[in-house]
Amino acid sequence: MQALIPTRALVDGALQTGVAVLIDGARIFGVVPAQAVPAEAKTQRLAGTLAPGFLDTQVNGGGGVLFNDEPTVAGIAAIGAAHRRFGTTGFLPTLISDDLEVIRRAVAAVDAAIEAGVPGVLGIHIEGPFLNVDRKGIHSADKIRPLDAEGIAALTGLRRGRTLVTLAPERVTLADIEQLVAAGVVVAAGHTNARYEQAKAAVAAGMRGVTHLFNAMSPLGSREPGMVGASLDSDALVCGIIVDGHHVNPATLRLALRCKRPSGFMLVTDAMPSVGSDASEFVLQGKRITVKGGVCRGADGTLAGSHLDMAQAVRNTVELLGTDLATALAMASESPAALIGLAGTHGRIAPGYAADLVLLDDAGQVAATWIGGA
Repeated sequence: MQALIPTRALVDGALQTGVAVLIDGARIFGVVPAQAVPAEAKTQRLAGTLAPGFLDTQVNGGGGVLFNDEPTVAGIAAIGAAHRRFGTTGFLPTLISDDLEVIRRAVAAVDAAIEAGVPGVLGIHIEGPFLNVDRKGIHSADKIRPLDAEGIAALTGLRRGRTLVTLAPERVTLADIEQLVAAGVVVAAGHTNARYEQAKAAVAAGMRGVTHLFNAMSPLGSREPGMVGASLDSDALVCGIIVDGHHVNPATLRLALRCKRPSGFMLVTDAMPSVGSDASEFVLQGKRITVKGGVCRGADGTLAGSHLDMAQAVRNTVELLGTDLATALAMASESPAALIGLAGTHGRIAPGYAADLVLLDDAGQVAATWIGGA
């Protein structure tokens, strides 16, 4: 048994001092007063804040690897290793709109990666191709297609782990959403022009997520609340937000946070291959993307994912949005775990939970990570 005694730890929604986190194998055995550590435990005293490891549900790449280009076990492992340096202990490799054969290969690779025990991989996020071409962003228009039986089969092929699918609710039927949800898929809205009523109907059919709130979706209007309005008006939806200061103005995000409880938001990176590498450019489905000033853009200026890591997203949430550290940490761990159906096993420091942890120094930089107690 290991006993970790940090300066402070995020336990039960608050930063607590004088506690020890006991780890037995890959799980947290208990949280006890520091003076009550069992004599047989191997004790480590840690300077900094111990928090649940970050869960990132939108990771297109990292360490110089783009998942669309390398939908393999090796590619997934490289992406996970790059993001672990920034506190991410659980992630969904994210495939942007592509052919069904690429989706099938990506699903098979994630299945194999989980079976092989690749650290951190929890499932897959399939972002498209069942989107609204009018809100395609950097996605290739020639990859966007209607959802049919073959597409549903591709989306529901994962045998291990969790599947998150981003689609435009107005481009599919409510029966499609119900079928995906019944198969265990977590459905999110994104790259969508959905009207308020369409979005609310999708929620009633089982949709539970929103992909990069405000970006690539119908905006909040005075007479038509759009997808943004539906997102902020529904407690059933968990909204992913990219807090990099570029995708959304911080003032807009601060207003959003006043609309619903913090657990209705989760931090995501939408990270590209440049994260964890020194690459200043990369190619995305034939488009040359440049990385400048911490921003990834196509030749026409379109944002192409981000150069953000989760530790920076947490720091930005505190500094730009004015949240307290405990709230920001929960938005990087507990909220995404809840969305993808892992609320009982991940995202908290509590008995029985995965021993996936991150230690932050006083500047919010990552000092250490644990995945499965290692």
